[in-house]
Amino acid sequence: MMEFHVSRTARERYQVSETLFALSGNVIIANFHAARVFAQKMNEQRDLVRFPEQTVKAGHINAMGLIDEILHFVAGLYCEQKKPDAMGQALAWLESKYGRAAVDRALRHFTDEFPPVAVYKGQMDAVAYLSGATGGVPHRQLVLEEMLMLWLANMNPAFGPFGELFDDRTLARETGYREIMLGLGEFFGTQPVFGPDNQNLVEMLRSPAVAVPHSLAGQLKYILEKWGYLLGKYFYRLLVGQDLIKEEEKGGFLGAGRAEVYQFTGQELELERFSQDLDWMPRLVLLAKNIYVWLDQLSKKYQRSLRTLDQVPDEELDTLARWGFSGLWLIGLWERSGASQRIKQLCGNPEAVASAYSLYDYHIAGDLGGEPALQNLKERAWRRGIRLASDMVPNHMGIDSRWVL
Repeated sequence: MMEFHVSRTARERYQVSETLFALSGNVIIANFHAARVFAQKMNEQRDLVRFPEQTVKAGHINAMGLIDEILHFVAGLYCEQKKPDAMGQALAWLESKYGRAAVDRALRHFTDEFPPVAVYKGQMDAVAYLSGATGGVPHRQLVLEEMLMLWLANMNPAFGPFGELFDDRTLARETGYREIMLGLGEFFGTQPVFGPDNQNLVEMLRSPAVAVPHSLAGQLKYILEKWGYLLGKYFYRLLVGQDLIKEEEKGGFLGAGRAEVYQFTGQELELERFSQDLDWMPRLVLLAKNIYVWLDQLSKKYQRSLRTLDQVPDEELDTLARWGFSGLWLIGLWERSGASQRIKQLCGNPEAVASAYSLYDYHIAGDLGGEPALQNLKERAWRRGIRLASDMVPNHMGIDSRWVL
């Protein structure tokens, strides 16, 4: 689950559900679905027909949330390993430099602009919230760290296309926010260094955006390579976040093509080709069988190898008819993809067979005896009043299928 700041204005503009927000007021990106929902909310407000380049992608929303969360995590590691009360001391230092009133004004304005849930719902005002604490940590310190993350987001060029979500211009105009953030950098310049390049905390947190300023994917890669040894559980999530961006960038919409209108002239008198013997349909009692599983079960039952459709014993068909079945639905009849089998084997199952939903062609599988074996089974089944059924889904094709090629 990832969180990042969203202003009150953006929250109301995009009518983002309250369920997407943490108590801190940060938007929660719990998974890729949540990222897609959030991106959809933004895209619904954009003229993507005229300006397709403005499309918001879920991979970028996910990346921003992940970067923000990792920056919080690194700040927490710094406090654990280098300076346990870093934010408390930073707050005191800022108050001594700029005055308590100026710092409080910035914290209060930030809390109004980027409100936690209680403030957003009007259950308390910013002053009351800032006087409280969570888990023994004063809210003033928590808000100072959130304000630092907001400043880092606005200083990050790759976040630029999404700036409306965390626009800090009003905060900068109404308070000494930017001076306070520069002062925070000055404070940490006097504190112990951290990370692989021995930087002060603010420099370290800024380094992904400095190293790869215009690419969220590049920043994820930088964090993975430079900070990977610090990140633990985030290592895998960074890889997945990179993959999501890659998937979305594989292909692009190049604009609307010519719309062909189907013509049906001359077909007005085409006869419907429904079955003429409709009386059997409402009375059909259908039994479904995965054909390979069924043949294996029959082999064990009749104590001999039964591998093809024409080897289904007459005794078994007699039994089905006696039980009252009038239809036999055979699943998995079609010729399957060799590529599907190979891929599954490469994934670690050397005995895997191809998927029934990844086909080479819509012909009866050769190892089932092909079309002749099916006709044999059909004739014997029909003599007992049992019809055969199967199904096809045209897009159930393997990457090596004849239809695809």
